[in-house]
Amino acid sequence: MGKDPLPDDEIALRLTELPGWVREGHAIARTFGIRYHGGVALIVSVADVERLVGHHADIDLRWDHLRFRITTHDAGHRLTAADFELAARIDRIAAAHQAQPHNS
Repeated sequence: MGKDPLPDDEIALRLTELPGWVREGHAIARTFGIRYHGGVALIVSVADVERLVGHHADIDLRWDHLRFRITTHDAGHRLTAADFELAARIDRIAAAHQAQPHNS
């Protein structure tokens, strides 16, 4: 996965390909609605993929939602292609766990 920081125009383009993800400074984030125990299962599935690809999201689990925030620490906390590839993987895993879009 690419670890070079992306220019702003490419970040904006990639975000259009990932509905639900928003830019937060030098990170992207998305929140899913899912009950607590379903969120735990989703985290385990995401963690397995993160271990394989060597890239990790910050994860915040609450009783009715789960939030992912991604940036590339090795690139000076900047956005890289690796962040968007991980976001797409998280979307697929979340869909498999029937997580819903969440407004927050």
